[in-house]
Amino acid sequence: MRHLLSAFVVLLAAAPVSAADLRIDPVRSRAEFSVRMLWVSTVTGSFESIRGELTIDPSTQTAVVSADIDTDSIRMESARLRRWVLAPEFFDVTHHPRIHFESDPTALEVLGQGGNVAGKLTIRGVTQPVSFRLQPTRCPTHGLSGCVLQLHGMIDRTDFEMRGRRGALADRVSLGMAIVLTDP
Repeated sequence: MRHLLSAFVVLLAAAPVSAADLRIDPVRSRAEFSVRMLWVSTVTGSFESIRGELTIDPSTQTAVVSADIDTDSIRMESARLRRWVLAPEFFDVTHHPRIHFESDPTALEVLGQGGNVAGKLTIRGVTQPVSFRLQPTRCPTHGLSGCVLQLHGMIDRTDFEMRGRRGALADRVSLGMAIVLTDP
């Protein structure tokens, strides 16, 4: 999830300094994850409710993204797995209904060229530094509305106090995001 959120920041960074702030399109954006299970198969899921904004600072030629993902918007291949990951040993949706990402200020040129986007990710009330890889994009800097940012990275679920089922699930989790930007 951090990766996707980081992509938001980079996209805004590529905007011209006169561009207005952009919002994350909650309908067309999504975050996905995968984790190895029993060293044989992979468990996957996606979050379908992402919202946030990108803010450009013309004086420093940087952009910052702030994004929230509704934890209960997760979609998985089975209802049993979905209930399992929403339970207290994983996302604990009752006490932690949102995942939050706030990027560090990111240079505007990173958007077109791609590169690393750093920030802080909060899951289950635990905040950790993260870094994601933003894929290069061909979006014009004069019109970013409708552009798609793609990010990818890895986190360790135990860093966020998700320690359940360690014998069955790997600790490393692959995260990916596709973020669509819109006008405010």
